[in-house]
Amino acid sequence: MLRLVDFALAQRLITVVAALALAAWGLYSYSKLPVDAFPDVAPVQVLVSMRAQGLAPEELESRVTAPVEIAVRGVPNLVSMRSTTRYSLALITFEFAEGTDIYWARAQVNERLQEVRDLLPDGTEGGLAPIVTPLAEMLMFTVESPSLSVQEIRSLIDWTIRPRLRGLPGVADVNVLGGYVRIFEVVPSATAMAARSITTQALENALTANNRNDGAGRVREGEEALLVRSEGRIHTLDDIRGTVISQKSNMTVRVGDVAEVREGSLPRNGAVSMNGEAEAVWTTVLGLRGANAKTVVSGVKKRLAEIEKILPKGAKIAIFYDRNDLVEKAVWTVQEVLIEATLLVVILLLLFLERLRRDAARRHGCRRRNHFENPDVAAEHIDVGDWRLFWRRMSRALVWQTCL
Repeated sequence: MLRLVDFALAQRLITVVAALALAAWGLYSYSKLPVDAFPDVAPVQVLVSMRAQGLAPEELESRVTAPVEIAVRGVPNLVSMRSTTRYSLALITFEFAEGTDIYWARAQVNERLQEVRDLLPDGTEGGLAPIVTPLAEMLMFTVESPSLSVQEIRSLIDWTIRPRLRGLPGVADVNVLGGYVRIFEVVPSATAMAARSITTQALENALTANNRNDGAGRVREGEEALLVRSEGRIHTLDDIRGTVISQKSNMTVRVGDVAEVREGSLPRNGAVSMNGEAEAVWTTVLGLRGANAKTVVSGVKKRLAEIEKILPKGAKIAIFYDRNDLVEKAVWTVQEVLIEATLLVVILLLLFLERLRRDAARRHGCRRRNHFENPDVAAEHIDVGDWRLFWRRMSRALVWQTCL
């Protein structure tokens, strides 16, 4: 330690450059440090969401939840499993031992889930939920527009904003609540269908078969080959009305002849309001497990600024929850304590050094009093080596006091 202090005093330039380099490296590391306001204490868990339309909770529990739980049993490091079954919806959580790789755990659960797919009721949908924790909310915002309806805002978020945000690093998913999900509704008329001998199954088959694009091979023309394809994908309400259900002799029955075609929305279980005034659409950006909240939020806000330029006139994105604000407040609390502690240490060191300097000056002054009384003699006897010895003794006394 004393040799290090001697070297620092002898090579001042190298010491200053090394200190500046160390400070710069510390600042860079601090800027890249993953800091969050909430500690990630959630265990390693895999969430499976299954949906089966029309099944009651008891039936869904026996036909969907139980087979999935039985299939996943036996996976290594599986600690516990729990499930919540509601009408048409089953949420199953598999918890693994601490330290288990989350991607390995998801692969094991997904493999067992594919094995049991054939045993589930027809129409059962679902799979693994995103890799998130209960504290994964990074950013929340709404889209405000005086000219767009709630349904149009929901469509704008679903088809314009959400796909652009999901591709960002660290973003697990983007959840949208509120508004109306736009759909095309076909409402059959029992009288019209009976008059034309059209069944509900025939109407459903016609809509399913005509809502797709098919290839028709190639047509060769000299050295070139032309691709032939049939476009039948439904885009508008008129496309649905013009879909042919059956054709008998000279009579063609179309969907518009036996049903009412209109725009509608999916059934919803609730609504979202803004400041208790009007209905709004609430969008939540979820971060991946272990992602740096500061980096994720900065990337999302930057992308939202780019998206806002292509929104319809008058529409704007209003952020009402920013994880960075909470992180900065939590970090500032720690920084404030550290700054106060640093200032206190500096003040104590200055007071100690001032006292040490006075004591050292008193001791050296008594020994060389005669030299200072005669300036000529002082100039002859006080050389650079004496001053180096003086500062070396001061540094040793400082190191000894610091160790105490």
